[in-house]
Amino acid sequence: MGNYLSSKITLLILSTFGAAIVLSACSYIPSGDTIAEETVTVIPLDGPIARDKAELSGLAWQGDMLILLPQYPDRFGKEDGMLFAIPKDEILDFLDGKLPGPIAPTTIRFFAPDLQENIPDFEGYEAIAFSDENVYLAIEGGKDEQMMGYLVGGEFFAGPPEIRMDTSRLVQIPPQALIDNRTNEALIVTGNQVLTFFEVNGAKLNPAPVAHVFGLDLTPLGTISFPNLEYRLTDAALGPDGQIWVINKASPNDTDILPKSDPLSKEYGEGSTHKKYPQVERLVALNNTAAGITLADLPPIPLELIEDARNWEGLVALDGRGFLLVTDSSPDTLLVFVPTP
Repeated sequence: MGNYLSSKITLLILSTFGAAIVLSACSYIPSGDTIAEETVTVIPLDGPIARDKAELSGLAWQGDMLILLPQYPDRFGKEDGMLFAIPKDEILDFLDGKLPGPIAPTTIRFFAPDLQENIPDFEGYEAIAFSDENVYLAIEGGKDEQMMGYLVGGEFFAGPPEIRMDTSRLVQIPPQALIDNRTNEALIVTGNQVLTFFEVNGAKLNPAPVAHVFGLDLTPLGTISFPNLEYRLTDAALGPDGQIWVINKASPNDTDILPKSDPLSKEYGEGSTHKKYPQVERLVALNNTAAGITLADLPPIPLELIEDARNWEGLVALDGRGFLLVTDSSPDTLLVFVPTP
């Protein structure tokens, strides 16, 4: 496929009541070495989750509730702490201009007795996914060349809302490259399987990457092939057409994983702000096939950059409209919407 630039056509329709409705259509046209970027819409948050040190690290849908996972839930509330939730209707109403911000998420009590104590050099929760009332968390632990990823399951209870993890079953996921602070940072549930993805899949550091596969009861089912993807992979979500979308990013400080060249940028081009700033912030589509996971034949979705690199850590699809993403504390706690081109 060639390189593409999004060309937007805007139609303004005046209704009989004088209200203006703006419809936008995107088409892709060849454009040399530049690819269109998407501007993020910030969804303002209120309450304790809005503070910088919230360090959100994952997003997932539980029914029509958006669940927001802090890396350290025990920073909120007593004992093992809290997760947070926002009804999908509130997010849609905000995006449609029916609800002013900010949005104050509700809290979900979190129970994971003795889990942190059983993980050497516990580095927090990195990702979350649901299958009905079953909940799965990816965890990072270790230091330097002693890193280890973990997978743990639990159950969601609706009233009053709480999550209880089964800490008697903790599955280790060895890293695919011995790099400090790099483990399995993303997971999805598809059908009756849980898939986890390593953070570093570049050709030089991880020449033969794989995804780990588990049953819903956490029984290990081996690995499947995964494509080389430069930079970092920090979360994943199932898209409306069955693709797996992942956050693919790098900050100027990620010198240990920066490639000499990036095949996706060579094929599809770079966005205008990606030519200006050193960071990378984009969404990449993957296919889950019988032969393994492969890169989809779709252009990446690069985000329009700002001067400060944003550490995107959580991703979900939103009703075919696009995606929701969250950052940790860098540069602030942000929940944003990104439209699908």
